[in-house]
Amino acid sequence: MLQHKDHFHGSDLEKIEQIYHIKKEEITSFSANVNPLGISPSLRSALAGKIDVISSYPDREYTALRKCIASYADTDYENILMGNGSTELISLFIQILHPKKALIIGPTYSEYEREITLGQGSCLYYPLQEAQEFKLDAAHFTAQLNESLDLLVLCNPNNPTSGAITRKDMRKILDACKQYGIFVMVDETYVEFTEHPEEITSIPLTAFYNNIVILRGTSKFFAAPGLRLGYAVTGNQDYIKSINARKNPWTINSLAAAAGEIMFLDTDYIQKTRELISAERARVYDLFANDSRFHPYPPQGNFMLVRILADDLTSGLLFERAIQEKMMIRDCSTFPFLDNKYIRFCFMDREMNDKLASCLLRGSDEAPPQAEV
Repeated sequence: MLQHKDHFHGSDLEKIEQIYHIKKEEITSFSANVNPLGISPSLRSALAGKIDVISSYPDREYTALRKCIASYADTDYENILMGNGSTELISLFIQILHPKKALIIGPTYSEYEREITLGQGSCLYYPLQEAQEFKLDAAHFTAQLNESLDLLVLCNPNNPTSGAITRKDMRKILDACKQYGIFVMVDETYVEFTEHPEEITSIPLTAFYNNIVILRGTSKFFAAPGLRLGYAVTGNQDYIKSINARKNPWTINSLAAAAGEIMFLDTDYIQKTRELISAERARVYDLFANDSRFHPYPPQGNFMLVRILADDLTSGLLFERAIQEKMMIRDCSTFPFLDNKYIRFCFMDREMNDKLASCLLRGSDEAPPQAEV
C-alpha cells in the first residue's frame, strides 16, 4: 500500500497563512481547481431572497432539486441520490459495497484509498504511463481485470493528470467489469469543464449498466465548495434503496437545496465558464509547451499537470516561488507514481494565468517582480 505524506490541499489556506505569514485573503489558489468566475451573479442575488427557507425542514426526498439535476444531467430523477458533497457519497457507496479488494487508476485523488482502507479493504493501483501522456490504454487495462476485484474507481477527467476516458472506452471497461462482477465508481467532478462533456460523461450508461455509479458535485464547476452539495447517478435501484436506508435524513440543508434549484438552470453562467476554460486551457498549455524546461500533459479538465524537465527546478522550489508571490500551486510529489518533478495548477482568468506563467517560467537567475510602493 502506498503511503501518502502530508501535503497542502487546495483548501489549506489557513496552514499557508500560518507558515508563510501571508493573509489567506491575499492568496490566489491555483490548487483548489475551482471555477475562477466564482458563484454566479444570478445565484448570489436569487439566494439572498430565499433566506427564509432555513426556517423549514427541506423536503426529505429533495424531489424538486433532483428533478432540476435530472434535467441538467439528462437522466431520470429517480436515479439520483443527494449527498453532503461528493465526499459523503464516496464514503456511503464504499460502506455499502464493502469491497475487499479495489483497483484504483493512479496517480489520482487520495480520498478513494482512504475510504476503502477505513472499511478494511485493500487497494491496488493500475499506473497510468508517463510515456503515453498518462492516457489510459483501455485494451491493456481491461486485460488486467479479474474476479478477485470487487470495485474499480475512476476519476474522469482524472486528478491530477487531467486526462479523460471517452464513453466509448468506458463501455468497454464496464463490459469487462460486468464479466468479473466488478462494480465501477466514476468520479465526474471535472467533466463539466471538458471541451465535449457529452463524449465523456458516463451518465447515459446508467440506463444500460447496473454496475456503475457516477459521482458529481457543485464545489468545482459551480464554485461552491462551502455549499457541500453533491449527487450521484446510478441505475441500480437496490443500491439507491440501501444508501437511502443508511444515510442520515436532511443531509442537504434548505439553503443548499434552494441554491441547487437555481444554479443548474443558470445556462448563461455555464456557457461563460466553458468558454473561459476552453480558451485559457489552450493558451496556457501552449505557453508551457513552448518552454523546453517543461512538459505539459494535454489537459481536458480545468487544470494541467506539468513535468519539470530542468535539472535545477523541483516541484518544491516552484511551490515556494509561487507562494512568495501569493499564488498557490500543487506540488504533486505526494501523488502515487509522481515525484518532485511534477506540478499541477488550475486555469484562472487571463490576467492571473499570465501572472502565474510569468512566475513559473521565469529563469532561475531572474529576480521576481518588485511590488509597487
